[in-house]
Order: sequence, then C-alpha cells, then structure tokens
Amino acid sequence: MTKVVALAGGVGGAKLVYGLAKILPAGDLTVIVNTADDFVHFGLNISPDLDTVMYNLAEISNEQTGWGRQDETWNCFAELDKLESVNWFKLGDRDLAIHLERTKLLKSGLNLSDVTTMLCNKLGVEVCIRPMSDDIVHTIVTTEEYGDLPFQDYFVKYHFEPKYISHRFFGIHSAKINPDTRIAIQNSDIIIICPSNPWLSVLPILAVEDMKQLISQKLCVAVSPIVGNEAIKGPAAKIFREMNINPSAFEVAKIYQGVIDGFILDKVDSSECDLIRACGIIPMLTETIMKDKYSKERLAKDIFDFASQLKKGN
Repeated sequence: MTKVVALAGGVGGAKLVYGLAKILPAGDLTVIVNTADDFVHFGLNISPDLDTVMYNLAEISNEQTGWGRQDETWNCFAELDKLESVNWFKLGDRDLAIHLERTKLLKSGLNLSDVTTMLCNKLGVEVCIRPMSDDIVHTIVTTEEYGDLPFQDYFVKYHFEPKYISHRFFGIHSAKINPDTRIAIQNSDIIIICPSNPWLSVLPILAVEDMKQLISQKLCVAVSPIVGNEAIKGPAAKIFREMNINPSAFEVAKIYQGVIDGFILDKVDSSECDLIRACGIIPMLTETIMKDKYSKERLAKDIFDFASQLKKGN
C-alpha cells in the first residue's frame, strides 16, 4: 500500500486530512501538525492545530466555526466572564477537558507525541497524528502597531488586524524531529502539504531540524490555500499583501520551490499554471474549496491520484 504523510495546520489542513482519512487505510496515513501555535493559557497546554485535526478525524469538530467541538457548552467561559477574567481565547467545556488531560500527561513526563497518541486513542482516532516536534516552538509576529506579538495574540486577540512586518519561530533551532516521525517520513511514498497558511503553518514544520531535507527527497505535492487571490480562511492573503506580494497560487508554489514536485490549485487560477510549470513544478487544476464531507473526500482523491502519477523530479 501507498504510505502518505500529510503536513497540516489549522482548518484547511484538517479538512483535507479528513478527506485523506476517508480514502486511505488508517495505517497508511500519518499527519504531521504545526505546533508553533501552541501556548499556555490559564496554566493549560493548548495545541490548537493538533486539536483541530484530531477533532475533524474524530468527527466531533464544529463545522460552523472550523475550530472547537460540536455541541459545545460554555459554562466555564461564562463564569470567567462574570469574574471579569481574561476571556479573549474561548475554551468550551468539552475542549477544556482535552487541555486539562494534555497538561496532566505532559507534567507526568510524557512527550507531546505520546500524549497526542493517547488522546487520539481516547477519541477513537486511528490515523497517526504527530506534532512537528516534541520541543517547544513559538511563532512571534512582529506588527506595526504592537511590536512583537505571540501568535495567538495576533491571530485571536487582535483578529490578525495589526499590520504584519515579519515573523520568527522562537526555539526552532533546537527543535528536533521525534524518531517515530522521522521513520514515517522515510517510509512514505507521497508527502502532501495541505492548504494551510504557508508562512505560519507550513514553514514552521519545514524548519524543524532536517525536516525540509527529508521531505525534499520524497515525492511531494502541495495544495494552494489561495483561491482567486484570497485566502479561504485566515491571514495568508493579508500577509502576502503586507509583504508587497500579490497573493496568488503561484506565489505559494514559489515558497515551496525545491521541495515539491506537484502543485494543486483551483480551476479559477488556471492562468497561473504556466508560471508554476516554469518553476519546475507540475500543476494540477481541480476544485479546491471544501464545503462538505463529500468535497473533502473528492479533493483528497484528486490529489492522491495526481501524486500517484508523478515521479520524483518530473
């Protein structure tokens, strides 16, 4: 069977991972998730991207918001609000239980990879989900209005409204790849970079130790998170513009040049195929917007079929 490793972060990545899980045997899919968004809140270890992927695969995610859990209650948050406590990061009651358990397990001495596996088992998720590293990495976004901001402050507290200047990944130079994650990459036949923010979700994964080198040796395709010069969700297009770059599928492909062999973009961006091809990357057009479970599975199949036909160095 074909072994697939997917790199994911946030809602777009989680949606595609759900589709991949529907077309592949659980044992043939490993998901490596961005953890540079992780932070400590109310003393709890919170891993937003890991949880979004996990909740999607467990089919308990909130389809309306794209984050959090379905049928959520907000009793704890409501009480914090009454106490006039910090309330800019919403934690539902069911979601809170996951953070409590993760924090307890991490404090017992387990690493994040093992804790994630344990949580997945509890939720009935058979696909292997792995953090990009067990070491702590923090995304810091430098803004015009507030200077340096931790990622969640930039993204959630300020709704990514401050003007982006630059970003960096604090702790990335000492971050290591978990040995089991390394083995999964080495044993993979196809690497799929999901339609996640290239700057803030994918590049931190590629920056861990020798991750980029390992993936560059494999057949790798990426999916554009930019459709018609706009991001489906999140600040990717805004960041491009504030870097004086016109947001486009082509510009995303350029970021991954030297790593990917193929690139999947939406049909509305068909005019960019020649530019992508000129970069030595094979483009493939399809409908990339995932509106429901059917479209997630259809896109996953389109990507898998496309990647299966490619050869390294096409």
